Amino acid sequence: MAPSNLPEFKALLAREFDADFVTTDEGDLQAMGRDWTRVFTPAPSLIALPRTTDEVSRFLALANAHHIAVVPSGGRTGLAGGAVASRGEAVLSLSRMRRMDPVDDLGATVRVQAGAVTEAVHQHVEPHGLTWPVDFASKGTSQVGGNIATNAGGVKVIRYGLTRQWVLGLQVALASGEVLELGGALEKNNTGVDLRQLFIGSEGTLGVITEATLKLARIPSHLSVFLFAVEDLAGVLELFRAARQGPFQISAYEFFTEACLARLMRHRQVRPPFQSPSPYYVLVEVEDGKDLDTWVEGLFAGELVADGVLAQHSGEARALWELREGISESLSATGFPHKNDVALPIAQLHGFTTELEQVFAAKYPGWEICLFGHIGDGNLHINVMKPDDLSKEAFLHKTHEADDVLFALVKKYQGSISAEHGIGLLKKSYLHYTRSPAEIALMRGMKAVLDPGGILNPGKVFAE
Repeated sequence: MAPSNLPEFKALLAREFDADFVTTDEGDLQAMGRDWTRVFTPAPSLIALPRTTDEVSRFLALANAHHIAVVPSGGRTGLAGGAVASRGEAVLSLSRMRRMDPVDDLGATVRVQAGAVTEAVHQHVEPHGLTWPVDFASKGTSQVGGNIATNAGGVKVIRYGLTRQWVLGLQVALASGEVLELGGALEKNNTGVDLRQLFIGSEGTLGVITEATLKLARIPSHLSVFLFAVEDLAGVLELFRAARQGPFQISAYEFFTEACLARLMRHRQVRPPFQSPSPYYVLVEVEDGKDLDTWVEGLFAGELVADGVLAQHSGEARALWELREGISESLSATGFPHKNDVALPIAQLHGFTTELEQVFAAKYPGWEICLFGHIGDGNLHINVMKPDDLSKEAFLHKTHEADDVLFALVKKYQGSISAEHGIGLLKKSYLHYTRSPAEIALMRGMKAVLDPGGILNPGKVFAE
């Protein structure tokens, strides 16, 4: 529900900012009040559209003084409800803040505003032979600020690590309006607590990231992309073991099931990769590989794979990647999925997945389960599709009931209930499966220090 002093706040914004700073257009409210979760009903009171850090700072100071809740918003590609405004909050959209500074070739860095689109950053630095190695299917929509605020993962984590490894400096506006400059372009800064890390992965609950200095990597000289057919999830793990020992550097190791491929083919009408379908598929991208034919021959000789193909040119490589990157969109386009994004230590994956199949059999007998993920870094995306004859309400009740069983299993195997998309609204009731009471108390304490009025993304991460 919108606060009673909202009209006064809107009038103040109209006096203090340009006429196009705020929109209350119903279409904008509906679009910018939600993320990709599609579970929560958007109900923001207004959308603020700053162009500079100064405007963000002044807006937050006014919101804090008038006790107006604020939901920071980027590309809204998250799947945990972290960018949802469902209780009359003001949405602070960084979408106009897309400036990208010249690339520093010597330092291999670039400074960008938080609203810069991930793929645009890739294109901006590519002519210099560099890349920001944060990469995922939503790169054409996601924004740098959101990537950092959720410590995004993606398809290259096995090679490059999470987003936090590729952020040297941050500019952050606090709820009070105070602006912090953290780190700059320094590779080394051993002067006490690294405050950058408080904001990376904090889901907009501690401050609003407005600019970032990104660390860049050299673009690999040559990439080879394979797609393999395997019989089961154990086979996916065995193939991963063989890839770890291969004559190359793995840059991506992705898997998906036949159920995922079938949904993709319905949505995008892509061609099947092999003559015969397979229960599981593995996409492997490697850098500067040698003796690839010998390695592949060994896979077939050892009966680790049933079929396989190596992309012969960039067009074929893109087509193979589309099979993996188009899945999430296709699941939502062809049905109603209940999504979970969990992470396990790689050494625990076999035991976990064995028990996971038992959970599916008990909780979802006969239901369609679509699995995919970045198994090389222990990340599984678990999608349960709503049966056609079941209402949405009954489906959500059943899946949320089953989540307790799933997350208890994740805890048993020392995993995380969220690998990439954070906690947001969707998983806050389950945070205790991953974090201890002492950890949660410390996180609440940091929130109280940095946002004592509780205006930044209220209701997210912590159960109320």
